Amino acid sequence: MDPSLPDPASSLSVDSVADSLKSQSLREQGNDRINKENKNKKVKLSLEDLNWDHSFVRELPGDPQSDSIPRQVFHACYTKVLPSAEIENPELVAWSDSVAGLLDLDSHEFERPDFPLKFSGASPLTGAVPYAQCYGGHQFGTWAGQLGDGRAITLGEILNSKSQRWELQLKGAGKTPYSRFADGLAVLRSSIREFLCSEAMHFLGIPTTRALCLVTTGKLVTRDMFYDGNPKEEPGAIVCRVAQSFLRFGSFQIHASKGEEDLGIVSTLADYAIRHHFPHIENISKSETLSFSTGDNGQSVVDLTSNKYAAWVVEIAERTASLVARWQGVGFTHGVLNTDNMSILGLTIDYGPFGFLDAFDPSYTPNTTDLPGRRYCFANQPDICSWNITQFASTLMAAHLISDKEASYAVERYGTKFMDEYQAIITQKLGLQKYNKQLVNKLLNNLAVDKVDYTNFFRSLSNIKADPGIPEGELLVPLKAVLLDIGKERKEAWASWVQSYIQELVASGISDEERKASMDLVNPKYVLRNYLCQSAIDAAEIGDFGEVRRLLKVMERPYDEQPGMEKYARLPPAWAYRPGVCMLSCSS
Repeated sequence: MDPSLPDPASSLSVDSVADSLKSQSLREQGNDRINKENKNKKVKLSLEDLNWDHSFVRELPGDPQSDSIPRQVFHACYTKVLPSAEIENPELVAWSDSVAGLLDLDSHEFERPDFPLKFSGASPLTGAVPYAQCYGGHQFGTWAGQLGDGRAITLGEILNSKSQRWELQLKGAGKTPYSRFADGLAVLRSSIREFLCSEAMHFLGIPTTRALCLVTTGKLVTRDMFYDGNPKEEPGAIVCRVAQSFLRFGSFQIHASKGEEDLGIVSTLADYAIRHHFPHIENISKSETLSFSTGDNGQSVVDLTSNKYAAWVVEIAERTASLVARWQGVGFTHGVLNTDNMSILGLTIDYGPFGFLDAFDPSYTPNTTDLPGRRYCFANQPDICSWNITQFASTLMAAHLISDKEASYAVERYGTKFMDEYQAIITQKLGLQKYNKQLVNKLLNNLAVDKVDYTNFFRSLSNIKADPGIPEGELLVPLKAVLLDIGKERKEAWASWVQSYIQELVASGISDEERKASMDLVNPKYVLRNYLCQSAIDAAEIGDFGEVRRLLKVMERPYDEQPGMEKYARLPPAWAYRPGVCMLSCSS
């Protein structure tokens, strides 16, 4: 990716002003909404005492019908619909105490006998107003029309003691008008993957939707995992997803696609999003003028204070760029980067056939559906998300909210932000003070040629000493556990790279101990490899949920050594490369 870069001074101005506005907004909200004497007081609530709000339903146009019959829905952002999955003796598989804390939910509530009933949808939660969201999207680059929450049902929003808004959603809870030809259900296999990865990504420091809990339904669900005409029955499950909002690019696209009649909904939805999730944007006009030159000749000017929607799309572009840079940093491949899977908050959303890089392969895709063209492979993610931002900006243009110049500037800012963040992340991973393009390019080439494990390599790299006097024959000793089965010529190539790397380390002037400590804070020892998920799935499918819970605990501390847990950092075994483990379809 080689995006056209605007003036760096402009970049700094946008970031610094946006940051100051956010800080100001948060301070004002804190003064207005939070009782000072309760600030340091931990609130622990029962399910019945949760503070529900329903701004989405209250402030946006809804479907006048409330049935779950698959159909086209017009002039509406949502349809009220109740969970309808068949439930029989549901069981709690796993839960997140961390997410419970976000909701002010007492962790003892997980022990309630009726907890699985409530989070399977079989028993209604007091205060919930369930609905399914309407949205569309580009799938594999082609407009797919209406999609929507085909098996996810939002229960409502919880306002916690810090006045933070958290939306709760049951995935796999039954049919909605957006289910098309599907059954609205989910299987234990895919639900375990989504539950674990939602939490694993959070603890890696990557913006993501979260997961409160996972329950079985007690019923079987038929799935054709590989679309090969061989369906089988699998245990059903429901995961409770949590995010400040599940609004996607496609939430806006669907209304713009229906012509002039629904363009007003795009504006209404944008105002709603800004009001609740980007409140600092409302205050941007109070700032001094922010004007920026765009394009190669610098003749066009964009003023972010004159149009809140322009400031908004620029922030969404920057949040997305920052997110993708972090994915590339840990070797995460999403697998299905359709526009309906792109969060306006810059969150990782919709965990389907994802995968973390094992052997470094820029063309890796974990999605069997993506194999013909590898559109969504690891190396393509930055450019695909730029394309998605372009589609989102085009939607706002169609609704007459931003100009073509403002749309172009948002895409430009995406490119700048991605490159800045990615270079900073790689520099940190290498333990250096400044970005060295030649050193990085040579490293990535070496990793690809020898198919080196991405996670374990960077974790081992901190063991190299900044000592130019190390004999040539000993240069690769710190990396012997990750440089496997390489011949003489490749050893020479790696030794040459290590020598260049050591020169950079010496120039930085940082002690080996300090550098190792800082590198180990950004290079995880543990990531949620697909084979680890599969081991937990295999056990859970025969009623043993212990491995899911152990794996969650390990992934909550990915940067720690965790003595005794080393097996979770091992390279994938041979069986991990079979279909259904290292690669999956979109079906679940």
